[in-house]
Amino acid sequence: MDISVIATGGTIDKIYFDARSQYCVGAPQAGVILEEANVALACRVASLLRKDSLDLDDADRERIRAAVAADPCPRIIVTHGTDTMVQTARVLRSITGKTIVLTGAMQPAGQRLSDAAFNVGFAVAAVQLLPPGVYIAMNGCVHDPATTRKNAAAARFEPADPD
Repeated sequence: MDISVIATGGTIDKIYFDARSQYCVGAPQAGVILEEANVALACRVASLLRKDSLDLDDADRERIRAAVAADPCPRIIVTHGTDTMVQTARVLRSITGKTIVLTGAMQPAGQRLSDAAFNVGFAVAAVQLLPPGVYIAMNGCVHDPATTRKNAAAARFEPADPD
């Protein structure tokens, strides 16, 4: 296996049902995106959770950490909701010897104007080129989760203000 993708839910996998924005987190969209892009790598997509990242707790983050640690593949992409992506990435830093890239989307993959396909493609490139460690790959930038925050107003990740 060239790349393992672990899906945890988040906006990338959301399905909206009506004009009132009622949604559920559906099946992982990363596999669909990779197939549509005709990716020439062996990628395995596994659904671990189907949660909005605001609903993730410490037990969920430990479950994600355990799944990533147990995965034999040295290159892992975790699709994740953007609201708490940084927190989960920081938990994953205890894993060594693997390149782990978290990505997601500000708009669901099923919507016409989504950043999902770009971000997944960017994560595929990043996970192959970066040295072992934990990274966030969003909006065409690679970030160190130790010094990154989500800027919700600008819909992107950026360096965090120093403490």
